[in-house]
Formats: sequence, structure tokens, C-alpha cells
Amino acid sequence: MMLVVSAVTAGAIYFAERSAGLTVAHELERRFQAELDALHNMQEIRQAVLVERCRTLVRKPRLHAALEDGALDLLYPNAEDELRDIMADAQELPAAQTRYALQALFYRFLNRYGAVITPPNMDRVGSLLGEDAARLTLPTVPEQMQFGYLVRQSEPTNNTVSEVIAMPIFSSETGEVIAAIVLGFKPINFGHGDLEIKSGLWLDGKLWLAPLSSSAQMAVSEAVEKALSNSAPERPFEIALDHTPCFLFFKRLNPGSLFPPAYEVCIYPLTELAARQKTLRLQIGGVGLLFLVGGFIASNFVSIHLSRPVEKLEHDSAENLEQRKRVEAVLDLTSEELQRSIRFSADASHQLKTPVTVLRAGLEELLVDEKLKPEVREEISALVYQTVKLTSIIEDLLLLSRVDAGHLQIEFGPVNLVQLIEGWLDDLGALPDPFSLSIETDLPATLMVDGEKRYTSLIVQNLLENARKYNQPKGRIRITARVDNVGRVFLVIGNTGHSIPLVAQGHIFERFHRGVVGENVPGHGLGLNLARELAHLHHGELRLVGSTGGWTEFEVTFLAAKPQTVSGFV
Repeated sequence: MMLVVSAVTAGAIYFAERSAGLTVAHELERRFQAELDALHNMQEIRQAVLVERCRTLVRKPRLHAALEDGALDLLYPNAEDELRDIMADAQELPAAQTRYALQALFYRFLNRYGAVITPPNMDRVGSLLGEDAARLTLPTVPEQMQFGYLVRQSEPTNNTVSEVIAMPIFSSETGEVIAAIVLGFKPINFGHGDLEIKSGLWLDGKLWLAPLSSSAQMAVSEAVEKALSNSAPERPFEIALDHTPCFLFFKRLNPGSLFPPAYEVCIYPLTELAARQKTLRLQIGGVGLLFLVGGFIASNFVSIHLSRPVEKLEHDSAENLEQRKRVEAVLDLTSEELQRSIRFSADASHQLKTPVTVLRAGLEELLVDEKLKPEVREEISALVYQTVKLTSIIEDLLLLSRVDAGHLQIEFGPVNLVQLIEGWLDDLGALPDPFSLSIETDLPATLMVDGEKRYTSLIVQNLLENARKYNQPKGRIRITARVDNVGRVFLVIGNTGHSIPLVAQGHIFERFHRGVVGENVPGHGLGLNLARELAHLHHGELRLVGSTGGWTEFEVTFLAAKPQTVSGFV
């Protein structure tokens, strides 16, 4: 009897400890993923703003004039005036703003062969040593935007890292790439931050993550090199750094770039996991010890009093139940902490709305001044337009963060899809149409789908606006809809225009993806991703049917609305 009780108790302790430990580890992994998503959302917002600023720079007419006329001696002097705002001295900013400052540290131009055009005055374009400038040279001038990182040898013993963006400059006459501008920025917060997670950069076999000791940095570098050599998937895994368990995550920051590959490395300490697992072991071990002692006492007296072991077992069961309730209370508290981490992503986007709104209001107030010169008024109007675009980016990111966190709920109901399409066509018809497009429709008189009108309308809006923006002069848009015999509605929207390259078709639904076709088209690369996520929430799908021969088609599916029953009749 004593052997049976011992074996059962040991098994129960082992499985209880294992189950509780796995539960805690899983929750901490989810918290790590939530903080990682929050960090990536901040990086994506900042990157989108930098990209938009760079796109604005390459459209400056004075830069085009110097490049197209072959007046390279005027290139950097003209650029000095055009880039005055983006090259403002970050040291003059308040301390609270330098962390996310968007001022460039340096800039250079590349000729049509990818070589650096040497500036006449190094002080006004950002100082770079000869080796640093040489590493900006590319095999050829890029036809699309390139991201990279540059280790700058600012002093013989003090190297720093700069984030580099290379933006192609297209000829206004031929549309060919004639040069590129390369701007260097201070990377966002590598090694420090308000989050518990610490991020760094792995470049050219070296790790840039200041808070770690040299031995820990060496261990992380070896782990990343081993994972890359084995083509391991980019997902978190455990590693011990200075006898402390940590989550390690790495991700390629510039896939497909002509610059050397750079990887983001994130470290998340698991000290809390070790402490909580130790506490659980003590708690479960204590409960198991009590159970074991009770079992021994019960087995000792079972031959004398049959009732006493039963009473003892009941008493121990009550204690075990109480202990379980305490453990569940701890897990509930951990779940609440995890939810707060998930909300951080949405809060980060939400907090950006207020400063952008204030900026826009201030600019619009300046426009009221009748004393403004026409050229100043035009510049301020351009800035107002940029704040409108930035507000649209923030709203889309806020909606996507709600989708990612699982907080967006769809209130399903019947929605007239044909009515939505006709309404959006009327709105598009009121806008200036530089392409003189013809619109063909093959729609039933009414077509009811099951969904929420606001988000169904957003799906239709994104697809129709894409069909209009990426069209060609005197092109056409064709809209068809049908219902199959199992209650699914298929909406197909096609348009003329440049075909999407085959290599880019697999990436068009990624966030912030902007292919060569859309390089000069207004937008921020979130529309298709948002439309597909909303289609999934409607139990449907959005896919690219095909894009060849100057014709592109997208298809989105919905569930047909069920007939409404009124007074007992259908």
C-alpha cells in the first residue's frame, strides 16, 4: 500500500509540475510575442514616414534638373537647399525627441552605375570616411527602394551604425532610373527602450546590442550564425545568457536588398519564468508531500480503521482544491498582464493621432493668413496633404492592430453589396479622372451578403481605388458578381494597366509593400493587407486571380445573407 501511494504521489507531482511549468512558459512566450509585435509596429510606422519623406525628396525639380542636364556640379548645392529640413541638426532637438528623430545624418547621390558621386563639401552633406562612403556603392543603380545598415568608422575605436535608405530617381522625360539618393538615419532605439524586450542589430557577423556583456554578445552571435547556417525558421527560441534563460528572436530587416543583409536581434529575459517555476515547484511539492504523508498515515491505519483513511483522503482533497484555486488566481493575474501587453500595440498607434492632428490644425491655421506668398502657401498645402496621408496610415494601423489582437468583432447582418458598389462608383466619378476610364458592370439588381456594412464597404473601397490608381489612360474597370449553389458570393474587379511582376505577386498582400508598378502612385501599402484581413473576418477570402497582358483581376468572396423570416413567412 505504501509503495502504491508513493508511486501515485510521485507521478502526480511530476505531471502537475510539468503542466504548470508549460502553462507559465506558454504565457510568457505570448507576452514576448505581444511586446515584439508592439516594437515592430513602432518600427513600421517610423519606416513608413521615412519612406514617404524620401519619395518627396526625389520629386524635387531642382535635383532632376541637375541630373538630366548633366550639371553635376550643381547637384549638391541644389540638394543643400532642398534637403535643409531633413538635414536639421538632431542635437538641437529637445532630449525627449532625439530618440525618434527623423533627421538624416548624411546623404549622397549615386550615378546611373551605382557609384557614389563625390560631394564638393563634406561638412554640408554629413561627414563620412572614405571607407564608409565606398560601402554605399551598389552593383547598379536600384530601380526600387533599398534598405540597409552601414557601420560608420566615426573614430578609430568607436564605430556607429546608421540606417540607410536608397531611393531611385526617375527621369521626368524617359521614366528611366538616372540616379539614386542615399540617406543615413540614426536607427530606432537599438539596445534600449521602455519595453522589457531589448533589440539590437546583427551585421557583418557582429552584434550591436549595448546592454549585453561581451560573453553574452558572443553567445548570441554564435546562436544567430548557427541558425542562419542551418536555414532555421525565424521564430523565438531559448538561450542561456550569463546563466539567465532568455528568449532569442532574429529577423532579416532588408530582404532582397542590394545592401549587405542585416538582422534584428531581440532578447527577452525569462527570469520571471524561472522564479515562477521555482515557486510552483515548491507549492506543488508541498502539496504532494502533504498528500504523501497523509497516504502513509492512511495506509498505516487502514487495517484497523477503514473509515479514517477515507476521511483523511477527503481532507487532503479539499486542501488540493484550495491550492488549485490559488494557482488559478495567479494564472488569471498573468492573463490580465498579457492583455495589457497586447493593447500596447493599439495604444502606440492611437497616441500618434493627437500630435498629427495638432500639426495639421496648426498648418491649416497658417493657410488662413492672406499675407502668405504663393510659394509658401503651396509648401504648407503640401505639408497638410502629408499629414492627411499620415493620419490615414495611423488609422489603418490602428484597425490592423485591433485585428491582430483579436479585438475586432463583426456584427453580421444583411448588406446590399450592389448598393455599396454603386455608391463608391458615384464617389469615384466625382473625383478628377486623368485617365478617362470606362467602367463596365455585370451585377444583379440586388445582392445581399452576410457582414458588417462599414467593413464590407472598406473592402470594396480599397479594391475600386486600386483599380483606378493603377490604371492607364483610356483604360477600363470591369466589375462582376455571382452567387454559387452553396451560398457564396464572388465579387471580381479587374482593370487595365501595368501587370504586376510575377516575383512581386507573392508579396502584394504584405504590409507596406510597394512594388515597382506603384512606385509613383500615391499610397502607403496597407490597403490590400487590410482588405484581406477584413475578408477573413467575414469568413471569406481575397486573392489575386491573375495579372498578365496588361489586365489585373482580384476576387473577394463573401457569404450570402440568409433570407429574413417575417411573421412566420420567408
